[in-house]
Amino acid sequence: MDIPAIGDAEELSCDVLVIGGGTAGTMAALTAAEHGAGVLLLEKAHVRHSGALAMGMDGVNNAVVPGRAEPDDYVAEITRANDGIVDQSTVRQTATRGFAMVQRLESYGVKFEKDEHGEYAVRQVHRSGSYVLPMPEGKDVKKVLYRQLRRREMRERIRIENRVMPVRVLTSPEDGRAIGAVGFNTRTGAFVTVRAGAVILATGPCGRLGLPASGYLYGTYENPTNAGDGYAMAYHAGAALTGIECFQINPLIKDYNGPACAYVANPFGGYQVNRHGERFVDSDYWSGQMMAEFAAELASDRGPVYLKLSHLPEESVASLESILHTTERPTRGTFHAGRGHDYRTHDIEMHISEIGLCGGHSASGVRVDDHARTTVPRLYAAGDLASVPHNYMIGAFVFGDLAGADAAGYTAYEGELPAGQVAAAHELIYRPLRNPEGPPQPQVEYKLRRFVNDYVAPPKTGAKLSLAVAAFDRMTGEIAEMGATTAHELMRCAEVSFIRDCAEMAARSSLARTESRWGLYHERLDHPEHDDTGWLHHLDLRKSASGAMEFTARPVEPYLVPVDGFAPAGGPSRHLGEVALVPVATAGPRQSPPAGRTEGPGAPGSAPAAVERLPAERAGDASPRILELLALAEESPGLDLLRPYLDDPDPAVRAAAVAALGETVPAGAGPALADRLADGAPAVRAAAAAALRELVEVLPGGPELAAGLRAALAVPDAVVRSAALEALRALRLGGAELYAASLADADPEVRIHAVRALVSVDAVPALAAAAADPAREVRVAVAKGLAAVRDPAPAPLDPLLADADPLVRGAALGALASVGCPDGYAHTAVAALADAAWQVRAGAAAGLSAAAPEAAVPALAKALADANADVRKAAVLSLLAHRGSAEARTALATAVTDPDADVRAYAARA
Repeated sequence: MDIPAIGDAEELSCDVLVIGGGTAGTMAALTAAEHGAGVLLLEKAHVRHSGALAMGMDGVNNAVVPGRAEPDDYVAEITRANDGIVDQSTVRQTATRGFAMVQRLESYGVKFEKDEHGEYAVRQVHRSGSYVLPMPEGKDVKKVLYRQLRRREMRERIRIENRVMPVRVLTSPEDGRAIGAVGFNTRTGAFVTVRAGAVILATGPCGRLGLPASGYLYGTYENPTNAGDGYAMAYHAGAALTGIECFQINPLIKDYNGPACAYVANPFGGYQVNRHGERFVDSDYWSGQMMAEFAAELASDRGPVYLKLSHLPEESVASLESILHTTERPTRGTFHAGRGHDYRTHDIEMHISEIGLCGGHSASGVRVDDHARTTVPRLYAAGDLASVPHNYMIGAFVFGDLAGADAAGYTAYEGELPAGQVAAAHELIYRPLRNPEGPPQPQVEYKLRRFVNDYVAPPKTGAKLSLAVAAFDRMTGEIAEMGATTAHELMRCAEVSFIRDCAEMAARSSLARTESRWGLYHERLDHPEHDDTGWLHHLDLRKSASGAMEFTARPVEPYLVPVDGFAPAGGPSRHLGEVALVPVATAGPRQSPPAGRTEGPGAPGSAPAAVERLPAERAGDASPRILELLALAEESPGLDLLRPYLDDPDPAVRAAAVAALGETVPAGAGPALADRLADGAPAVRAAAAAALRELVEVLPGGPELAAGLRAALAVPDAVVRSAALEALRALRLGGAELYAASLADADPEVRIHAVRALVSVDAVPALAAAAADPAREVRVAVAKGLAAVRDPAPAPLDPLLADADPLVRGAALGALASVGCPDGYAHTAVAALADAAWQVRAGAAAGLSAAAPEAAVPALAKALADANADVRKAAVLSLLAHRGSAEARTALATAVTDPDADVRAYAARA
């Protein structure tokens, strides 16, 4: 292709320029538009399915829901997880604004798990704090957000330019403020310039930094499209970055670039173990210290490490499969099937990911304040790009919202764009076209990221990091010689330049911090000490006027929320300048004789992603009717325009129409979807059921929808009947008599939904009648349901406490913790501590938390010697409820040396 002239650039103008159409960028665009700004959203792919969020999300890791968690407790938790180096004012924004964001997302149609009474089903995954909120339909979040962007009122203010990749932020020569950006079209190669009043960077982490163990360039833990674009653009614009030495390293499935999802499995009873089946992680929050424990176990003779699921009952395994194989990585089930693995017979072998840079999962990113402002005026950063430690998805939405609101106060820049900056960006983009036979991008990128693995990945040393800096300096020339012939190849070549910038930042930052901190994230073998006196500081880097990378040690500001063990004093920053490299040209001084080792081991005297494709991508060989429908859906049509497609004789057209209905949600969508529940084609019924589940929080529950859902209870398709019951319950459109009738359904899954619906209306007599259900999983649901009604009592549990199945008895005994455990039931629970089934013993121990201390504490103290660690864990948790008793405190003191990490950690909390 020809190199376009600078003068032929397509020039765009806006009040607010948002770069990146993922989690934070979408929210920034929506909020800025709601505040009246004219917004331009640039995305190098397509906003409909771009960013990490499009890969699916199984839950929220940091939901501070009133009544379940306190903002200050969350701020303290994140402070401890990040070894004290935190700007608490930013973390507190997520803590205090996160719940409102959950509700805002829910109003858009994002579905969060709720209990039978409509309360958020927050789970406790860590040993302190309940912050995890599951998302049953998390695979659809991006679709929901795209639907908001395409609303008519938003389209009037938000212009979306897909397939346009910015490479540099433009800054004013007069005052340094952000005034626009330069990029190109990744399909046509056209040159693009943008003038803007403010610029919001929302390009995600640098996930393509280290090389995965598989060797595949794009087989990364993070979304591989996230190549550090925003890190490099912020750096070259003069913004400060911070915490770049604090890497992101995650546990993942061995040989598969997806998380093991312990967050999801934990509430079902799954947990991490070594090859002997022992829990070993003492660290509480997901942090570098936890990863250090993980890495040590993996490297020991107790490895490999597994996510243990094979001990779970069939219903738990089936539930996990339905979640894990449809959200985070839809290819996960295919991967396990190819290995011949089944969760019922195989635990999941785990390993450690490559290194990356990510604020949302560790701490490295662009420095921002509590309104997402960077150190460059009118330049903002949000999401995984911004350094707001452990911010996760909700934090990305919160800071996207903050950035959009603040940036909306500016109007488009009207001066001349700086010619020198535009020319430099033009050269960066198009230089590979002048050398079409040059080294191809995959080879250069592989070499670059192999150096990252060799010299930058922990454990770190000054010598290896210095070799890394030399390698990255050398590769600047090799990157400049890369060849390309297409616009797509130009995009990949530009990404390699971003990765190189991030690699140099990571190496030099790791050299500058002369201590070890954050466990595995920054383990310096040559500086193994943890130095709060000298290094309770943020390490900021920026590009100096001479083009060098220079550093400043910025003290942590005094906390808003006190945290034991850390006492930042604030004070002035310490300018460090450029970092000094360790001499590595020779091994020791030149011309010196071999030296004997004086210390250390061996010295004398020393001791020995595939996201589910959307309809538009499936339409390559579709009928013209589907193509018409897809074009129509882009215009957010009313139901009258969609009705002919919903009634089309071709099932494929009807299924596509249902998908369009779920994406656009016009008035009357609910009854129309309910009508399709009775469709003659299974694919159409399944699509309608899925759409109803996805949209249940935003559909108005009128009589027409209620009638359609009630009629669907007679459809001979269990998927339809389950969806209808779920919608009736969530929309409060049914009563006890209607729900009780479904207890006679032939399908156990439908009966479980009937049980949940009966709980929502506190129909205890009908629930008690279901205690005789022939399916174990239904009786377990009944036991849990009797504990969830608003006025629980133990008597309805009587038949379940005597059930022949140990899982049912265990669930019933555990329910006593909620319904109460008076003397007669306490006697039953104490006797059950001798049951042969560990599930029964664990349930009994849990139930005794509600019994009188004199009956419960002696039995629980004995249970601390149980052979099963989950029984001992349940006993410790119940003893914590009785910690007012001296005997309980004595028993807990004996458990702090338990061989199981969970038991030790919970006992220590007393």
